[in-house]
Amino acid sequence: MDAAVQTNQACLMPGLRACLASKRAAIEPRPPPRYRPAMPPDATDQQLVALLTENARLPAAVLGRRLGLSRTTVQSRIERLERNGTILGYTVRTTRPATAPLRAHVHITLAARHAASVETVLRRVPQVRELHAVGGAVDLIAVLQADSTTELDQVIDRIAGLDGVTRTNSMILLSTRIAR
Repeated sequence: MDAAVQTNQACLMPGLRACLASKRAAIEPRPPPRYRPAMPPDATDQQLVALLTENARLPAAVLGRRLGLSRTTVQSRIERLERNGTILGYTVRTTRPATAPLRAHVHITLAARHAASVETVLRRVPQVRELHAVGGAVDLIAVLQADSTTELDQVIDRIAGLDGVTRTNSMILLSTRIAR
């Protein structure tokens, strides 16, 4: 069914404005949205992000008082920072009880041209909570989380056995001294 027939059928509905708008939309192509590059965060944005990093639940009015801005200006800045990717999300930090899951950092050294295939496999391992590409003596650092040392050992063995992994070095986290 072509656009003219669809448009005429739409005009059978009540409302002349809706009919005209639908005909106009069918005839006139919409221009592409204007691209506006994200403005780099200014000093105030950086202060706002620092305050939110300390406590993401601070009300906009409190943030505004601390920054010398109105509540609505703070809300607009937060929305802009979320849209442009400066603020990616918010999280909850908890104190870990003694029975908390074990966490470990695994340094992974790769053979040449195996980074993509190893990353693909590690994405499917639920115990891999984070994966970082790094420069230096190792190629990747995987942050693992497991409920027991046995499970942690099995995951580390699985990583070490992957095609393209030439060496692993694991460190179990005993405590967290600073978490921001």
